Amino acid sequence: MNRHSRRSFLRLGGVAATGALIPAYATHGKNAHGKNAHAEAAHPGTGHATTAYPGIAPADPLALLRHRWRDVTAGSGFDATAEPYRTRLARLGARAAGHRDAMAPADGSLWPGLPFPSLGATTARLRAMARAYALPGTGLTGDANLAATVAAGIDHYRRRVYAAGAGQVGNWWHWQIGAPRNLLDAALLIGPHLTDPRAGALGEAVDHFVPECRLDDYDGTSTGANRVDLCVVTLLRAVLGSDPAKAALAVSALSPVFPYVSEGDGFYRDGSFVQHTTVPYQGTYGASLLSGLATLFAVLRGSPWEVADPDRQVVFDSVEKTFAPVVHDGACMDLVSGRAVGRRPYGDHDRGRAIASAILLLGETASAAERSRWQGMVKGWALRNTHRPMLDAAEEDDLGFHARLTAILDDDAVPAAGEPAGHRLLAMSARAVHRAPGWCAGLSMASHRIGHYEHGNGENLRGWHTGSGMLYWWARGHGDQYSDSFWTTVDPYRLPGTTVSTRRLPDGAGEAWGDTCPPGRWVGGATDGSYATVGQHLNGFESTLEAFKSWFFLDDAVVCLGAAITAEDGVPVETVVDNRRTGAPLVVDEGKGWAHLEGHGGYVLPCGTRLRTLREERTGGRERATRSYVTLWLDHGVDPVSAGYVYLLLPGASLAETRARAADPGWARVLANTARRQGVRVPSLGITAVNFWNDGAAGDLAASAPCAVLVREAGDGTATLTVSDPRRALDELTVTWNRPVAGVLRGHPLLTGATTGARLTLTFGRLAGRGGGSNTVTVRLG
Repeated sequence: MNRHSRRSFLRLGGVAATGALIPAYATHGKNAHGKNAHAEAAHPGTGHATTAYPGIAPADPLALLRHRWRDVTAGSGFDATAEPYRTRLARLGARAAGHRDAMAPADGSLWPGLPFPSLGATTARLRAMARAYALPGTGLTGDANLAATVAAGIDHYRRRVYAAGAGQVGNWWHWQIGAPRNLLDAALLIGPHLTDPRAGALGEAVDHFVPECRLDDYDGTSTGANRVDLCVVTLLRAVLGSDPAKAALAVSALSPVFPYVSEGDGFYRDGSFVQHTTVPYQGTYGASLLSGLATLFAVLRGSPWEVADPDRQVVFDSVEKTFAPVVHDGACMDLVSGRAVGRRPYGDHDRGRAIASAILLLGETASAAERSRWQGMVKGWALRNTHRPMLDAAEEDDLGFHARLTAILDDDAVPAAGEPAGHRLLAMSARAVHRAPGWCAGLSMASHRIGHYEHGNGENLRGWHTGSGMLYWWARGHGDQYSDSFWTTVDPYRLPGTTVSTRRLPDGAGEAWGDTCPPGRWVGGATDGSYATVGQHLNGFESTLEAFKSWFFLDDAVVCLGAAITAEDGVPVETVVDNRRTGAPLVVDEGKGWAHLEGHGGYVLPCGTRLRTLREERTGGRERATRSYVTLWLDHGVDPVSAGYVYLLLPGASLAETRARAADPGWARVLANTARRQGVRVPSLGITAVNFWNDGAAGDLAASAPCAVLVREAGDGTATLTVSDPRRALDELTVTWNRPVAGVLRGHPLLTGATTGARLTLTFGRLAGRGGGSNTVTVRLG
């Protein structure tokens, strides 16, 4: 299921008016706000416009869809004679001319060196040539000879490879999504140059590989992003064959994608998105799904097949609920990108750009308020992404996105949104993201429902321990920390934040496609939206290792605890405090319990803790890149029994700030660090937080069952208590806080009882149905 090419195919432009077979894009007029100044008719319900096409009767909606699809696919809103469009279009034309001149149809290939089936490369070349025909400024715009060459190539390929009755060889995705998508798009772009007999034969071939029954059941490989792609192919097939019933099927088959799910693939109420049943996947599959839906919404609006399912609001809500939390300064965090993390350097920035592109296109069919917020958000990403600037990196297939992004960057009426401070706990996908002034962190865990890692198609073969509590973090200026050949050069046994057995593992250990779930159920935590307590009952990957890990996310620190670390693998067990891709100087003072990495941040440990360090150059990947690393770790020894650790991570801290925090051991007080409970109190913040692995008490808090509890005293005589059931198993929970409380100011629907006075006792009902979500009660202190 190689999805690399899907992103560029579905990252499409906006709708523009044309009056001929070849779109007249080159001289779009713009108003003062940079928008197209075409004659437009308001589209009811969206406040947007539908486009009129001279010479095409409104009574022929499929013909309108054909032109609309071509407009959206080709991109609009730019001046083809202005830079950078002129250069990029000329480059596309030169590449297409090269493909045209080199094409040499033979029984076993269309181009020398690309033997059949070559489902990806061959069909992508045909599509690129068709784009050069349809787009302005390529030097081949409207070139009938080029279009005839594309038509001949499509038919040659259809006869010898993609033929009705032929069998699938290799990955199903190429036959049912990748190849038909490219072939159909190319066919629509060249219009009547693909004659009716040839178009009919192509349609029959697509029907063979993607029959309508493929959309009957929402399961297997027809869910989530795959389902959206299959619907895109079905719609293109309907447009090619002027089949209104098939167009209706393409739209109706989207409906299972929209509702929230509680298991398997799809959107979750807490903001999680999962594909392949056990893999958090906003970064690739999710981005593809968002882009595909944004495209379909734009193409179909105002037509008889407009997507009107009321549950489609889930998609609009996902922009800020599901995707934005995992995008940091324009880069999509690798913790939600599955096996795609190591495909190429700066892939996280590419995925972030794909999400941004989809969001701006989706904004064309969103409400005005949503569109305004999203534009400000994307503008902020673009301005802060100095490592891989979005405009510079936009590819030739990104011309529509480039035009939309340029418009909002040039529009002073669109304010750039900053990184929103706060915590997002995506419990159903075992992920957490924390933002505070000057830094951001992301946490990746594994549970009985989320795999340790995903490998497949030969990708991510050494991602074994990414679910063992990998803690990513970015301070100012470090937006490329995990971008620049990190995954091909880092030591895969020493990923930051993880506790691992050093037992050697083969490439691709464990089942493929994310089927690597451990048995641990207590994975998650509680957050009040600003701070969080997060925990993981860790069962090591392909190991006897067991441990209890907790993270307490605060304003300028993450307090990290580990307890009951036990293994019988006959090898050392390590907790990796950090592993930074840098050559920066490291200073360590074990006697005073601190370490500082210049330009990155600080670390505080109990005095006398032996912190192991290593500075090394590592080389890896196809490009044989060499990168510098500084690694800090704790050695728990061979086959440890109930080992533990305590340390503070201080992202972005100076040397002086690190020393000062180490000199104040009471700043964070450890209340418990055992296999039964882990908790801390931070008096200066009014924070008390405990992960109860079992019932019991820690400090002033007690719980009747396993749960997570976060207390925050506000300093104004009020406090909030936030609880959760990470195991999703409790019918009832009682939490006691040994503090005088005068009364409950704000309850919760699941709060069934509250006793105030010398101490507070809260009783909650069925938390099991809350998906591990947080539940907050506000009280007045006595």
